[in-house]
Amino acid sequence: MAYDEELAQRIREYLVEFPELDIVEKKMFRGLTFLVNEKMCIGASGNELMIRFAPLLHEKLCEQNGFRPMIAEGKEYKGYGYINPDYIKTNKQLTNWLDIALQFNKEITSQKKR
Repeated sequence: MAYDEELAQRIREYLVEFPELDIVEKKMFRGLTFLVNEKMCIGASGNELMIRFAPLLHEKLCEQNGFRPMIAEGKEYKGYGYINPDYIKTNKQLTNWLDIALQFNKEITSQKKR
């Protein structure tokens, strides 16, 4: 599970600005995933940023430079995507994407294990 440790550290540095959030790091999906308030939210996957976002934004985000939807076993997952490292070089670029994920995280409920 190789992931860009520098990207993971940049994510950590941003998330620490929100002490009210419960952040758990977990190795999964080819990298390091950040669970926010018990919900998958953000990840460092290889050298890309992975975000979870409102599925209604899917088409709009697909039009953004550097974005690609998550595809697994031939299926496109609306509400999940990857951001090319060339489009998260600056902190402003990175935080724009992180804010999209954090906003959606506020809107959804966690799925507790049964």
